[in-house]
Amino acid sequence: MAPRSTRPVGTPTRGTTHPNRLRRMDRWIAAVHAPALRRSAGAPVAVDLGYGAAPWTAVELLQRLRRDADPRTRVVGVEIDPARVAAARPYERDGLTFRHGGFEVPVPGAPALIRAANVLRQYDEDEVREVWARLCGRLAPDGLLVEGTCDEIGRRHVWVALGPEGPRTVTFATRLGSLDRPSDLAERLPKALIHRNVPGEPVHAFLRDFDRAWAAAAPYASLGARQRWIRTARELAADWPLVDHRGRLRQGELTVRWSALAPNET
Repeated sequence: MAPRSTRPVGTPTRGTTHPNRLRRMDRWIAAVHAPALRRSAGAPVAVDLGYGAAPWTAVELLQRLRRDADPRTRVVGVEIDPARVAAARPYERDGLTFRHGGFEVPVPGAPALIRAANVLRQYDEDEVREVWARLCGRLAPDGLLVEGTCDEIGRRHVWVALGPEGPRTVTFATRLGSLDRPSDLAERLPKALIHRNVPGEPVHAFLRDFDRAWAAAAPYASLGARQRWIRTARELAADWPLVDHRGRLRQGELTVRWSALAPNET
């Protein structure tokens, strides 16, 4: 059962949302987490936490997971602002509901997925670990938390994937045709990393090497941005523990183990 709370945990976000804003994150989730969703004994529950002023991201998450991962999937949109929940209720349908709540995640049982996009940017860095621990504690044993940030139209994302045990990977995703250099993604780093993009921190060193590998792969640009990105990943893999999610490089994604980018202890 979901833990009881007298009031939702957290504070309202700005609520900015647009259709298709989270498409890159959704497609990665469907591709990478589909086997775990299909292993669920019952219909897997996915939570769109902090979906914002309009319900588009929850509607799209249901469509994408049912089409590309598991047709049994149910999505629950959770918002801390009761007015946003009331506004979303007319969009409920088979497999999609909306609830008032926050980081306590007020849904029965343990979700197979919690997606928290553009939620933690307004919090202090030292609050992130506590929120992660709370959300990971709500996951099913095979569950996944995806927490990250993207730009307003979904061209550039960076997200952290976490299991019940904690953070696993960091994924950088972009529309390759819009990319000048990989460090352009730094402004979309999630809260746990964005203030650590300074000399001496692992994420700063990674982005530096990412740019260098991108520059070295410039001759491949004649074959297209995708081939340049793939070559860049091959160069990076010599020094950084990249995670080979089959076919995802071709989608403009690159994933590295969290342990390599984790902030230095202070």
